[in-house]
Amino acid sequence: MNAIRSRTEEHLQSVLSHRSEIRSIDPQHNAGDVELLAQIGYKQELRRHYSTLQVFGIAFSIMGLLPSVASVLSVGLESGPAGLVWGWFLSSIFILCIGISMAFLGSAIPTSGGLYYYTNYYCPDAFRVPLSFMIGCSNSLGLIGGLCSISYGFAVQVLSAVYIQQDGGFEITNAKCYGIFVGCVVTNAFICCLATKQAALLQTISIIVNVFLVLLFIIAVPAGKAHDFNSASFIFTNFENSRDYGTVWSFALSWMPAIWTIGSFDSTIHCSEEAKNAQRAIPFGITGSITACWLLGWILCIVCCACIKDGDVGRILESETGSAMAQIIYDALGKQWAVAFMSLIAVGQYLMSVSIMIALSRQVWSFARDDGLPVVYNFVKYVNPKIQVPIRATMFAGAMGIVLGLLVLINGSAGSGALFSLAIASNQLSWGLPVLLVLLPYGRKRFIPGPFYFGKYISTLINIVSVGWSGYVIVLCMFPDSLHIDKDTMNYTVVINVGVWILALVYYFVWGYRFYTGPKSNLDDTYLEGTAVANVDEILQEKS
Repeated sequence: MNAIRSRTEEHLQSVLSHRSEIRSIDPQHNAGDVELLAQIGYKQELRRHYSTLQVFGIAFSIMGLLPSVASVLSVGLESGPAGLVWGWFLSSIFILCIGISMAFLGSAIPTSGGLYYYTNYYCPDAFRVPLSFMIGCSNSLGLIGGLCSISYGFAVQVLSAVYIQQDGGFEITNAKCYGIFVGCVVTNAFICCLATKQAALLQTISIIVNVFLVLLFIIAVPAGKAHDFNSASFIFTNFENSRDYGTVWSFALSWMPAIWTIGSFDSTIHCSEEAKNAQRAIPFGITGSITACWLLGWILCIVCCACIKDGDVGRILESETGSAMAQIIYDALGKQWAVAFMSLIAVGQYLMSVSIMIALSRQVWSFARDDGLPVVYNFVKYVNPKIQVPIRATMFAGAMGIVLGLLVLINGSAGSGALFSLAIASNQLSWGLPVLLVLLPYGRKRFIPGPFYFGKYISTLINIVSVGWSGYVIVLCMFPDSLHIDKDTMNYTVVINVGVWILALVYYFVWGYRFYTGPKSNLDDTYLEGTAVANVDEILQEKS
């Protein structure tokens, strides 16, 4: 027994000693973006041409406000109009807090490595590499979950448009939904393998389409109702619990629409190495995109509730179109407008899926570059320097999305609900852990704030709220939608997410420690094949 214990201790000591050097970074004393990046440990290899406004536009366009609201509207309405409206408003306050905490980190250390880099930097030596590895895996899973949930939303909207066009003479099945889902992911992957100019054009179109959709909805749907709106008391005070949970917990679950929709703000951190004056641009991009989606999304929720026909929420939730948003538009504008509107929303959702596919492929490639991606990192990290696009990483990301998307085939809401919750749980862990580390003694000593900082006491208070919020949301999104749990109502998020987190740590301690030692500096490299790959944010900025 003592021999086994001794060998175990020796193995753990050997594993935990495999770690890269922690660099000294002072964000308050540097000669500019390039010099600060060198402090962080990387050469300047990507062009810095993103303005502050453009950095904001990246996160806002990926959030895709109206298509996102259309995908999760029914979740909010299950506690009534007031549950949707106030759930959006209140949860957005806490989302802004975690966004501000992310902005503190991005302003201090603006690097595209982002979350797993921060974990490695602010964590004590004994645990920093395994925790960094777990966050890298969790962040990747979160983006895969985001791709799946967005692509699933696209499939639902396409099928809803067909159902309305066929006057109900069309059966919506899980198999049809998965078929469209796979088609969406495959074509996304193909588009993301094109030259950056073509991909940039699609991203520019995405920004325009999503802004246009919000304005069109706010104007056209109320106009179609011809002033026959529901009362203010119906919108702001009417709680109708359609779940078998108690009213309070049902209301808590109706915070999920905002939590899922306003969930891509960390994408701005991935453009740190391409942004001009990154220490100031990144915080504005994060806080600005969250604030814009908070307010515009709240207006969208109010308009939706005001336009529910006869105030019959149950009828909207049970709509045979498969989409609460489609039914609201159909009731207000009629068949042809509803088909056209849902088609436009589907286009916006598809462009969102392209955006997140690009972000996912760059995250996977970046993690593989640091030898972190389990097993296949050597294959995935290769980039042909002639085309400078991570095709292998894109194909790998698409394949993972298609496999995870098999959850769609589960009857009921269990599978599709897990796709949305997966992204939330993984991202909340990836955001919350670095913030927690900064609050703890070791990280607090290492943390030197950048220009975006609210002072010691206010910033600490915001960070505490952020950590508490992240922990709460992780628990919240793992609850099933019903007290009566079976294979069709089970929330598989708890199995998949927790399973990945545990397996990531097991893999690291058994095998992964041999290869992944934390983020690796490339300052001494004379040439890194393929590191000039344009990431999602560079692609979004190329207009010509």
